[in-house]
Amino acid sequence: MATAGSGACHTGVMPYVLAFLGFAALIILHEFGHFMAAKAVGMRVERFSLFFGPLLVKFRRGETEYGIGPIPLGGYVRITGMNPREEIPPEARARAYYNQPVWKRVVVILAGPAMNLAIAFGIVWVLFLVNGQTVASTEVYAVEKSTPAAGKLSPGDQLVSVDGVTGSPDMLRAQLGTHVCPGQQVNGCEAATPARIVVRRDGNLYTFVLRPRYSTAAGRPLVGFEFGSMQQPVGAGQAASLTVSGLWSVTKQTVSLISRIFEPQQRKQLSGVVGGYTVTEQSFSHSTTLALKVLALISLSLAIVNLFPFLPLDGGHVFWAIAEKVRGRRIPFEVMERASVVGFVLIVFLFVIGLSNDISRLSGTGFNVR
Repeated sequence: MATAGSGACHTGVMPYVLAFLGFAALIILHEFGHFMAAKAVGMRVERFSLFFGPLLVKFRRGETEYGIGPIPLGGYVRITGMNPREEIPPEARARAYYNQPVWKRVVVILAGPAMNLAIAFGIVWVLFLVNGQTVASTEVYAVEKSTPAAGKLSPGDQLVSVDGVTGSPDMLRAQLGTHVCPGQQVNGCEAATPARIVVRRDGNLYTFVLRPRYSTAAGRPLVGFEFGSMQQPVGAGQAASLTVSGLWSVTKQTVSLISRIFEPQQRKQLSGVVGGYTVTEQSFSHSTTLALKVLALISLSLAIVNLFPFLPLDGGHVFWAIAEKVRGRRIPFEVMERASVVGFVLIVFLFVIGLSNDISRLSGTGFNVR
């Protein structure tokens, strides 16, 4: 994922406003995806509302009422026939949700998560184009205390070679790894042979002979310094590839976390709406780029969670639509209602855990967005 590179926003009310607008936009655009898809496949859309509650401002265009509610927590789309028990005017029955083919219902439901995925992809793709890809450099970023490199190498040194081997940080790291301890490799043991390290400092070359020590945590010999990083420009195609691989990695981590939610250590990592908003607000205080990364991850998370196959989540609607197609006839609404209890309990469970974790972080060490 791209790294933060933009300047910090001014402190004060602005980060709160930007965080609120960004958070609300993700939810509203999710609903806008449902709205556009429903219109496209010919369903009857009764209302598109920004925010919740009794509409403060409203107007009608065609058959759809547009409005703004008083509770700024997102928005909603009301499609005729989403509840099979509702009274539907005779002229609208043919266009009601549950009277549409399964494929149309699936398209409309998936359009919401698809919008969030598109937003996440778009943000990260642009960040890669603007900032480039973070790659390791041959510059020494930091030197650990009480290691062979301490007092020898300094931050800012440019590594020229290790034992005469030049090239990328991976090649230099691999050469350092050839200096193994005699006998069994145990934590802290000293290499049998020293490494000859040449660095450039202030335009001059310096040579240091250091014996690496084996680290069980790293699984290889180390001399005690950390490589720096730099931003490498990327083209549109490579940016797209990096974006897909980055979002896929986050998706796997998110699904793994939720699937193991009953494990205490995994449960502690979950965050809720409060945490998402707070991290976004703090990110805007530090860097616009960092805040955009956070919004992209939140948008991706909204898409992933909504695709879980439980009502009232979008994935639940897709699951029952496909079940109807496989069964060959409509699933009784009472069956779906009973099954939706599972989804409702899951949502409440995740919300309570996330809120509890958020409160603990707010009253403790904070969210550490940097």
